[in-house]
Order: sequence, then structure tokens, then C-alpha cells
Amino acid sequence: MDETGPSDRDVFERIEFVLCDLDGVVWLDRTAIPEAPEAIERLRAAGRRVLFVTNNSVSVVAEQEAALAAIGVPAEGDVVTSAQAAASLVQAGQRVLVCGGPGVREAVVARDAEPLDVAAAAEARPDAVIVGLTRDVDYGMIHAASDAVRRGARFIATNDDATFPTPRGLTPGAGAIVAAVATAAGVAPTIAGKPHAAMADLVRVRCGERFGPDSALMVGDRWSTDGSFADQLGCPFAMVRSGVTAVGAEAGGVADIDEDDLGAVVEVLLGS
Repeated sequence: MDETGPSDRDVFERIEFVLCDLDGVVWLDRTAIPEAPEAIERLRAAGRRVLFVTNNSVSVVAEQEAALAAIGVPAEGDVVTSAQAAASLVQAGQRVLVCGGPGVREAVVARDAEPLDVAAAAEARPDAVIVGLTRDVDYGMIHAASDAVRRGARFIATNDDATFPTPRGLTPGAGAIVAAVATAAGVAPTIAGKPHAAMADLVRVRCGERFGPDSALMVGDRWSTDGSFADQLGCPFAMVRSGVTAVGAEAGGVADIDEDDLGAVVEVLLGS
């Protein structure tokens, strides 16, 4: 465990919001990481609000809440996704080609915009294209998305994570699909999820007026995504080694807390 001094304790005591990544922090492929549910319960019992800030755009929010409940973590109203962040960048009434999972479609509908599939996009000129992780990706989808972008549709990516962790190791993430569309279109996307501004804005709104750089801690397993997101928010960062970044591996930066898992981070945060 990291050694913490009086100044660290002062910083940690001001934290009201703990922002947790999901994959690699709370679970792997929706199997709980040991002690993570108990750590979240301890945080809540100590008066901290826990938000789950995830670049997973595939699942609808209710499904993610149900999966968290299944491992003993109530989460209704506490899940913030990159699909929601991406949808925040489109306007009500716009036509949006959705090259992603049900979570993206749900977020577009909640925005009062019109989701289009590949077939519909051939007839209706999309105002925007949102690309996220989908296992249904094929050549036709990449063609439709890149063609719409070349014709002037705004190109939005839920996130650009090249991979995400599972119990069997790393598997391709949304960034792999986004890269294919960007290459074909010759246009770089606006990226909505961590560590970018749209997700940061969404977190600030969800937390409310009490949120500020001194009142939050970001917990994640990947410096380039989660550590950079902490920088975007201006808040401290806790690195865990239970996901992408293994114990002993180079993190990419110096975290305010660096521990094996969420349980150990909570021990540091609560001082016990």
C-alpha cells in the first residue's frame, strides 16, 4: 500500500465522488474482480457517491445496471457511458447513422434524434455518424459510415480504445473499428468518451453543482484513457493493476494512488 502523509489525507477527505471505470476495475467480462463489490459498498457507507464511467457503448444502460446488481453492486442512475457522451454531440431531430451496439441507439433516441441503420442510411442522408464497438461490423458498415462522412456527416466516435480487458486477455475495442472508418473516410472523428471533453461534461452534469476537481477521484486501469480523463477533469487519479495495466508494468505516468485493485485503493482513500 502507498504511504500517505497528512497532506494526502486532507486531499482524500475532500473527495465526494469516486468515478470508477468498469472493465478492469470492477469486473472482467462482468465477473466481479475480488473485493470490488465490497469496496464500493464501503465507499457508499462512508458517504461517497460512486459513478461508473465506462467507455462501453454496446449495452443499454439498464443491462449494465442489471449486470452490476448481479454482482452485488446497486447502480441505478449511476452508470455514465460513452454512448451517452457521443449522443450528447448530436441535436434533436438529426438523422444519425449508428455503427455500434444497442447502447448507442438507445442514447440517440434519448437525445430525440433519429437512429439509422446501414440500409436506411442509403436512402436518408445522415447528419452524423456514430461509430462504437459492435461485433456486427462488416465491410458494408465501414463503407456506409465512411461514405456518409465523406458526404459531410459529422463523424463521432464513442471512444478510441484499441482494446479492452477480459479474463482471457485483451480483445479488440471500438478504436479498431473507428480507425477503419477514419482511414476510409480520410477524416478524423470527434471522440466522445474518456478521456475527452464530452464525457467530462456529462460527468459534471450527472454529479451536479457540488462537483469540482477537489471533490472527485478517478479510478482506472489504463493511463491513456483513465489517467488522461482525470487530467481532463483536473482531479486525482488512482491506478489499479487488475485490468489492462498489470502489476509491475509501466503505467505511463505517476498516479496519485497506485494499487493492485479497487479494494486496496479504498483502503488508502478511507485511511484504514
